[in-house]
Amino acid sequence: MGLFEKKIIPLAVPNYTLGHQETVLIVGLGNIGAKYTKTRHNMGFLNVDDFALREEFNPWVEKKDLKCILCARIIGDKKVILCKPTTMMNMSGEAIQAVQKFYRITDKDTCVVYDELDLPFGSIRTGSGGKAAGHNGVKSLISTTENGFWRIRVGIGPKNPPEIDSADFVLQNFKKGELEMLTKLEKEISLLLHDWISGNSKSSTTKL
Repeated sequence: MGLFEKKIIPLAVPNYTLGHQETVLIVGLGNIGAKYTKTRHNMGFLNVDDFALREEFNPWVEKKDLKCILCARIIGDKKVILCKPTTMMNMSGEAIQAVQKFYRITDKDTCVVYDELDLPFGSIRTGSGGKAAGHNGVKSLISTTENGFWRIRVGIGPKNPPEIDSADFVLQNFKKGELEMLTKLEKEISLLLHDWISGNSKSSTTKL
């Protein structure tokens, strides 16, 4: 375990904050690679990237031993770590489990942002617990955690055409109208993330 720890470079955070900070983890689910960047299944990555830019997080750093890319900063009295798994979607749980274990973060202090095919595009649902609803990334998380993490589900449905295979649909690029809506979604999700960080989150469904 000692050798493992030496390979991990601590995330840089502002050095002007004194005292103990609680550490929380925000995960965006998606697939690594340029061909996936603007696909519906990368909704989690897109929103975490946007939040990092809005809040001026430190640069992203690849942590190969933790199978992810991380960045961090202090918000209020908490150290906030943003995470994008590099495992590909179906094995996201491996990265989250590794990050939680290394930084000693529980499910209670973990928030996951991801696409939800069962919700219409422009809808956002928040809450904890529940099933995977066919989402392989969430299925992987449930298999490696206690399933108590906070969820921000971002609607990408319904499938169009209805007969298209779900796997093919979620890996399609966003259409022009959807790309225009993304800016509104990102702004709303940023507000929801601030609520969660400050401990003011409530289960809800929002339609933009």
